Amino acid sequence: MPSSDDRPRAAVFDVDGTLVDTNALHVVTWWEAFRQAGHAVPTHEIHRSVGLRSADLVARLLGEERAREEAESLGAAHKALYGQYFGRLEPLPGAADLLRHLAGDGWHVVLATSAGGQELSALRRALDADEAIKATASADDVSEGKPAPEPVEQALELAGVRPENAVFVGDTVWDMRAGSGAGVRCVALLCGGIPREDLEEAGADAVYADPAALLAALRTGATWPPE
Repeated sequence: MPSSDDRPRAAVFDVDGTLVDTNALHVVTWWEAFRQAGHAVPTHEIHRSVGLRSADLVARLLGEERAREEAESLGAAHKALYGQYFGRLEPLPGAADLLRHLAGDGWHVVLATSAGGQELSALRRALDADEAIKATASADDVSEGKPAPEPVEQALELAGVRPENAVFVGDTVWDMRAGSGAGVRCVALLCGGIPREDLEEAGADAVYADPAALLAALRTGATWPPE
């Protein structure tokens, strides 16, 4: 766990698909938003794009030109559809206990998420671990989303921690690329539905099934952060 010196250390977490079980909901509500706008987009393509900001997701799936014309309206439709689930969001197994465990061992726990506003509030209510969270870098705080490193860099700035003293935990290739770009060690979780091989290729230094599996590993002496 933390080293014997006094340097502060940060455990930075993505939220959607990493701590809260939302990825399938995002897929369905994006699919419906596209359908309502007359676009047939396969759900497997949407799934691989979850974790990107709305405009970047639309650009990846429909192209830059279409995104310039429709990203705002499609994003609003998705937000309205997804908002119907705010009161029913559930944390992934072990998520809150993992954050509390790390905070109790002296780590600064910071969230780095593409969510903002009411969506972020709903995620934090579902997680129910505010006492363990030092700060949050949300979509409202950065100019570029993942896979750009800015969300992770903002999280480190809020924690007052250098990259070499931090680890980033996420569930998508966009998370791994953002963490790697920010110069931190990266841990991937499989609960977001992305294959292990893709996560490792994108920069994951270690891979676990879900927050509960990571917590169990930490409690039994797993190297943290991973080498």
